[in-house]
Amino acid sequence: MATGRTHRPATRSRGIPEATVARLPLYLRALTALSERSVPTVSSEELAAAAGVNSAKLRKDFSYLGSYGTRGVGYDVEYLVYQISRELGLTQDWPVVIVGIGNLGAALANYGGFASRGFRVAALIDADPAMAGKPVAGIPVQHTDDLERIIKDNGVSIGVIATPAGAAQQVCDRLVTAGVTSILNFAPTVLSVPDGVDVRKVDLSIELQILAFHEQRKAGEETAMETAVGDIGSLPAAAAAHGTSDDDSADQGPDGDVPAVMPA
Repeated sequence: MATGRTHRPATRSRGIPEATVARLPLYLRALTALSERSVPTVSSEELAAAAGVNSAKLRKDFSYLGSYGTRGVGYDVEYLVYQISRELGLTQDWPVVIVGIGNLGAALANYGGFASRGFRVAALIDADPAMAGKPVAGIPVQHTDDLERIIKDNGVSIGVIATPAGAAQQVCDRLVTAGVTSILNFAPTVLSVPDGVDVRKVDLSIELQILAFHEQRKAGEETAMETAVGDIGSLPAAAAAHGTSDDDSADQGPDGDVPAVMPA
């Protein structure tokens, strides 16, 4: 089986926009779910809804793949799964190393979705000598002293960093020097890499902070609405207190002609 070191996806050479590339995994996930339910075809509207995009954008994205569907029938699910998998480079074996086998690294090692999506966890690496040799997800952890040899022996081009922030850049530098050209970074820090090396950052704390912002905004909007409703509800009482009720007699003085209290 081919490895990631000698075969790279052709999306850039085909001129597929990065925004489209970022949506291809969403389509593939939705299509895989349809395939597992033995659904033979799907319309652009149905697939777009499942992927969380609009149908016009989906049709535009698929046009870059040379796939236009059939009017009145839709898209062939199995063919699209193959087509998108091929564009993403998932029809071949991509050996991956995970560096940093703490709670997060161990969780990633145990994630069952790698194998089904074209990725093989080739090695688990950690700096703690006490971790060496211990199996995680059935794979023995190896020490960082052997990182370069592990990369070479397994033909690895994709590395996952799940270390503390302080160690991430040093690990990144060693991975790049050893030949890794794509890095998925879970460490809460920004990595500096040379040209030709791709980095994707996953920062759970940032995602939570963005959600907190939206929750705060929603709470603020609800408070503003409640205040507005309360102000409207108090208008009749306020109006009566200031002599502006619907009862005209409240606006008149003893003779019924002028207010009882005149402004100064």
